Amino acid sequence: MNTITIDGQLRTEFGKAATRQLRSEEKVPGVIYGGAKEINFSAPATAFKSIVYTPEFLLAQVNIDGATYKCVLKDLQFDKVSDKLIHADFLELVEDKKITVTIPLKLTGIPAGVKAGGKLATRMKSLKVKTLPKYLRENIELDITALELNENLRVQDVKAENMEILNSPRIPVASVAMTRQLKQEEATAKPATAAVPAATAAASPAKGAPAAAAAKPAAKK
Repeated sequence: MNTITIDGQLRTEFGKAATRQLRSEEKVPGVIYGGAKEINFSAPATAFKSIVYTPEFLLAQVNIDGATYKCVLKDLQFDKVSDKLIHADFLELVEDKKITVTIPLKLTGIPAGVKAGGKLATRMKSLKVKTLPKYLRENIELDITALELNENLRVQDVKAENMEILNSPRIPVASVAMTRQLKQEEATAKPATAAVPAATAAASPAKGAPAAAAAKPAAKK
């Protein structure tokens, strides 16, 4: 999968003054944890752009003073005023140690419900999974071709081999809703049932009822 390279330097000084000095040099402090030891480093702010400002899931190869660390990005901190990146946390990948990451969800195919006039709604764009580093991938695919009108696909419908999906299984991932136009067309297509006029209903004899009796003859004087 896609990997970016970050060239940094090991940090030897800490504290607010040292951090301010780094930022004045357009550098960002970072940390790598999860491996044999925690590594504190700094790198130019431009080196982080490719992994910070993207929706893709990427691996990072961080080179620090001759050592190389294969990592995934775990957390970012931004300045509340300037919105500049001020710290980055990376998790080192260890071959036999499972990690928890968020991987984008990729929907494939055209739903049957969309072909019938419905509208696709994407409910989730990524999934939280637990897996070994060797099974990491850029995205998790979900075929939505069979999704019909007014149906949902849920987390439980996603199959991710060698991964444990941590999201609740009942959460909807994608659905196809009936559009307003389609609802109007269906309503127009239904034959209207004519109502029986009240006067006609009153005049008609009930089923099985005897016919009205003949008029009585006039009384003799």
